[in-house]
Order: sequence, then C-alpha cells, then structure tokens
Amino acid sequence: MIATLKPFASSHQIVTATKGRARVSFIGGRSFLLEAAGEFDLPAQRFIWALSHVVRDWADVAEVIPGMTNLLAIFTATPEDPEFIVGRLLEAWDSVPSLDLSGKTIEISVHYGGAYATDLAAVCDFSGLSDREVVRLHHDATYRVFALGSAPGFGYLHGLDARIYMPRKTVPSLKMEKGCVTIGGMQTGVAMLTGPNGWNSIGYADLQMFDPTSSTPALLAPGDTVRFVPDRIEL
Repeated sequence: MIATLKPFASSHQIVTATKGRARVSFIGGRSFLLEAAGEFDLPAQRFIWALSHVVRDWADVAEVIPGMTNLLAIFTATPEDPEFIVGRLLEAWDSVPSLDLSGKTIEISVHYGGAYATDLAAVCDFSGLSDREVVRLHHDATYRVFALGSAPGFGYLHGLDARIYMPRKTVPSLKMEKGCVTIGGMQTGVAMLTGPNGWNSIGYADLQMFDPTSSTPALLAPGDTVRFVPDRIEL
C-alpha cells in the first residue's frame, strides 16, 4: 500500500484545476492521482478522506488509495476518455464535504535518546534547540494518522511542532532499526522495517505495529490519534 505517490517524470500531466484546489495526473494506463493544493494540513486531508469514500463506490474503480493530501484512483480498465475521468474526479473534489474520521487514540511508549537516536544531534544542530527541548516538543504534540504506506502498517503522522522540522536525509541511513522513532520533514513516524531509511531517528519504540496474522494487521489507521509517551529519556 502506498501513502505518498508522485507522478513519474515521464507521466503525462492531463490537467491542472483552474480553482487551484486540486490537480489530477494520469499515471500508467488505469490510474489517476488527485493532489490537493496548498499546505500539508488536516483540512486538506479531511477532503481526501471524504473523496476516498465517494470514489471507492464508483462501479468502474478497482482500488482507491488515499495518501497524504492526495488520492490514487485505479480503474478496472483503461478509460477511453481520460479527460472525462479527470473531470469526474475534480467535480467530486469540488463538491465533497469535509470528513473527519473518528479513530482510536493510541499511546506509544518511546525510549528517547540512547543508541537508536542516531540523528538526535543533527536535529538539535538544525533546530538550534537542546536535545531535551527536541524530545519535549516531540512528545508534547498530539498527532493524527493521515495515511498508511511505504511499509506495511507505517503511519504518516501530522502534528509535528514546526520548531523540530528536519529535512529528510540526502543520503539515507543504510540500516536503520525497526522501531526507530523518526522525523522526516514535518512528519513523524515509527520505522516498520530494518533497512535503508532517509528519516531522522530520535528514539525507539518497542511495539508490534503490524501483525499479518491479525484480522486488523495494522495497529494504526487513518484518522487515529497518536501520542508518544516517554518511557525513558537517555541524553
């Protein structure tokens, strides 16, 4: 499942919405990506959640994947008139009401600092804040799950304090451990797999967030509220 999708460089850009609220790109033979204009914020995401409920009921749609202020609609067959599909998506976007998902609240215990916080010093250098301030600002915030993707069960979390914004790495870490609590731009999350990762680790959460044997494999779902609770701070 993919959370953030951007058109490939070779993708054909069909149309840009004149209202400046959304644009639609044609990706492959059957897929259309609608992207909300403006900032990465909750109001835009609420419209994406609402749009996903509308589009998934279309008879000619095979799959709908809501991402972060975007939505990928995969149709059952290649449309004969792609621009007609673009118009349908934009019309739905313009008319759909805002929807705030009623999710559960999840607390995630975190060991801040220590051996897994490989990028905490870099976050401090970039922000000009002390390690204690970075940790405090991270766990004081309340986060919403915008979308799942990149790895099974991984939740893209909105709500990071702008003072600890940290760009993703230009050269990813080759082996970041599963469970690392990370910051990437204005997002935060928990690494689901051990391997290459371009986000910045500031701690560790020992929590099973994806169980393929469960009827609901992912711990997180879009709309959920997440709080990070310090279990240990080692600075």
